[in-house]
Amino acid sequence: MPRRLWLLLCPALTLVASCATPTPPRVVESPFSPPTATAPPDRGIEPPEVQLLQPGGPPLPPSQRPQGQLANWSESMADELNIPRAALQAYGYAQRSIEDSIPGCGISWTLLAGIGSVESSHGRHGGARLDETGRPSTPIIGLPLDGSDGVKKIPDADGGELDGDRQWDRAVGPLQFIPTTWNDWKVDADGDGVADPQDIDDAALAAGRYLCSAGGDLTDAEGFWKALLTYNQSRDYGQEVLNWADHYGRSSHQIPAVASGR
Repeated sequence: MPRRLWLLLCPALTLVASCATPTPPRVVESPFSPPTATAPPDRGIEPPEVQLLQPGGPPLPPSQRPQGQLANWSESMADELNIPRAALQAYGYAQRSIEDSIPGCGISWTLLAGIGSVESSHGRHGGARLDETGRPSTPIIGLPLDGSDGVKKIPDADGGELDGDRQWDRAVGPLQFIPTTWNDWKVDADGDGVADPQDIDDAALAAGRYLCSAGGDLTDAEGFWKALLTYNQSRDYGQEVLNWADHYGRSSHQIPAVASGR
């Protein structure tokens, strides 16, 4: 079985062999469904340039979290897009970081936001809330991957370190990594000295790097779909992610304070 991301919210009626385990229904903020979109999604209003974290330094306190450079940008869009500020900052910073490290990828914050929406309502699954460091108030942990109906069978691979389960693996965090995949792609994106899949800063950058590795040029429709279908082989799931990503991008252009640069 390839090591890959396992998603919190695979469409229950379209489960395939490679799809994620089904879980209880996610928190639905409204009955709104975004319009069907065509790949790649609208990139949205670009995040401002940031000073990227340099590896090897001492751990940073929350007040120096590099994603905080996007506070004004996220503040101008968060309420209108219904995305927590910390999540928007994580997505925007991940885009800027990957533009520097993998310049040919072309990933956008809107794609990461689309995944975050479908995965965990941007870290709000089960009533959780993201704190100022980008961590959910309650850890987000999926069902045991124990081979039961519609569920992959993945015996514990990390001694329960990440998911608290020493018998079976479980997907963890706002972007739902299985432990083996997290160990392959983990990154400390906010400089706090810990690579934590529950930290949306770390999870967003790790997910972005994974997508770029899988798809190559994500500004190309073929590359975009290759990345998403490596991430999760459900085409319906991928379309849901695409719809949300495009919705966030198009909507951001309609927010006067963002479009005018204020």
